[in-house]
Amino acid sequence: MNNEIPLELLNLQETTEDQVFSFEPRSFDEYLGQGEVKGKLSLFVKASKLRSEPLDHILLFGPPGLGKTTLAKVVSKELKVNLKITSAPILERSGDLVAILSNLAQKEILFIDEIHRLPRNVEEILYSAMENFCVDMIIGQGAGARSIRLPLKPFTLIGATTKTSLLSGPLQTRFGIVERLDFYDSKSLADIVFQNANFLGIPILPQAAIDIGKRARGTPRIAKRILKRVRDFAQVNKYPMIDEEVVELALKFLGIDEDGLNKLDRKILTHIIKDFDGGPVGIETLAAMTGEDTQTLEDVCEPFLIRKGFLQKTTRGRQITPNKILYLRHKLLGEKIGMQSDLFR
Repeated sequence: MNNEIPLELLNLQETTEDQVFSFEPRSFDEYLGQGEVKGKLSLFVKASKLRSEPLDHILLFGPPGLGKTTLAKVVSKELKVNLKITSAPILERSGDLVAILSNLAQKEILFIDEIHRLPRNVEEILYSAMENFCVDMIIGQGAGARSIRLPLKPFTLIGATTKTSLLSGPLQTRFGIVERLDFYDSKSLADIVFQNANFLGIPILPQAAIDIGKRARGTPRIAKRILKRVRDFAQVNKYPMIDEEVVELALKFLGIDEDGLNKLDRKILTHIIKDFDGGPVGIETLAAMTGEDTQTLEDVCEPFLIRKGFLQKTTRGRQITPNKILYLRHKLLGEKIGMQSDLFR
């Protein structure tokens, strides 16, 4: 069996020093947020370096955009080893994974994104690879077929997933380090915005970074995306500095309000309030009324609306949270509310 498969065929990437378009931390100190996870990984990395052993296999899970890939890059830089990146959906055959594993150097890190999407026959290759640093292969066909064991150099596997429930038990138990990444608070996101603005040479005031962080839905990827779009708005309109006023104008142009809601979020809430008197209403009905598929509503919109306290999921469907109904009626429908309400506090 020929193990030499072109990297571009497998979408396998090695970290390089090529130009990047957002700040990429090189150490745990530069990686902002996720303090608890970062502290644990820093200790494990130091321990493995003291013993001159490969770092134990790591599973990182949590919602998309929280920095799982970035954290894997930081680990590789702290260990001073190469990082090879691939994605589970493209590893359709067991031979693809065997080729990658057999080409890993001593102590190198293999990062597999969306690892829960590995086909079962490919996943089973990882069992012996992770535990014993070898893979069992069948050579030949029919009566002449025989099994051989291919040794591998000791390596570290870092798997990332957004859905641990879809990850098989046997694979989960083979990870020695399992950590969850949580949504970021506004302050951490503001720090990330300011860090990226400095890296990109964007003049921005601290309060403007805070305003962007508050509307980034707890996700660094979204914070960086908003920063770049605000930069576009400021540059085209010839604003020399991004301040609070520029951020407000840019976010209004982008359709992002003071609560971080986008057009689709507001559309969902408006339909529930206006057409169903606050709910409950089924997800399929909402999908039909908004023109979006149910998966988008469940995976993209609902988690943020629930965290903001605007939406509830019940056995009968989705409904507006009772203590937010007056605020949303005023916000979305322009209805006046009594002065006794404390919803604006």
